[in-house]
Amino acid sequence: MKIDINADLGEGYGPYVIADDAGLMGIISSANIACGYHAGDPVVMDRTIALAKAAGVEIGAHVGYPDRMGFGRRAIAMDPAELEAHVLYQLGALDGLARRHGMRITHMNPHGALGNLASVDAVVAEALVRATSAFDREIAYLVMSGSAMEAAAVAAGRRVASVFLADRAYTADGQLAPRAMPGAVLHDADAVVARLSKVLADGTVEAIDGGTVRVAVQSVLVHSDTPGALDLAAAVRSAIIAAGATPAPLSEIAR
Repeated sequence: MKIDINADLGEGYGPYVIADDAGLMGIISSANIACGYHAGDPVVMDRTIALAKAAGVEIGAHVGYPDRMGFGRRAIAMDPAELEAHVLYQLGALDGLARRHGMRITHMNPHGALGNLASVDAVVAEALVRATSAFDREIAYLVMSGSAMEAAAVAAGRRVASVFLADRAYTADGQLAPRAMPGAVLHDADAVVARLSKVLADGTVEAIDGGTVRVAVQSVLVHSDTPGALDLAAAVRSAIIAAGATPAPLSEIAR
């Protein structure tokens, strides 16, 4: 069994650094690179792509709403055509920089508020799939199992990989617990590893309300801006190997 390990990277801006991107590149197999909307800028994007190439890590587009001040965690009302244009703009920006490094975008993963909406809103999910398909039909989608995003991508005949967020709590309906909810973000590496090991063993995770949620996992996400992310990512990688799986990039996993 192969399992991808991915992280959201390139989320700094100018001289401001959010995470240890270089350190994480030595642990992960796929990087979701911010495309200048919620974070990142051309120089940061270019530097992150170079780091990925040097580490043999695949790159994906981490698209979001144009909300740098709110780090993309605030929803912005857009009609589908407008949203598609914004997604295409971000894909084009990342692709333009990737080309000079001899790299291509292998996957797309919506960020923050856009990602949350795409998980539950079919209209938003379908707009993301249309835009990404118009850009490159070979791009795969990181999706939460059972989400509207998964349904939209599969209906369009696109490749998907089910992602498990190792450091985030789930609600009873299989969605992410809002960040404002106590316990929504997990910081304890032992707790994260225990949750991941259970998911890999039987496909279930305990919801924040104490219930049980069934989830598929082909890729594991570690948020780079979570305190201790480097140690957490290393623990996640060790847990995957201990479960008998092999870390591998999304291009080898997406179905």
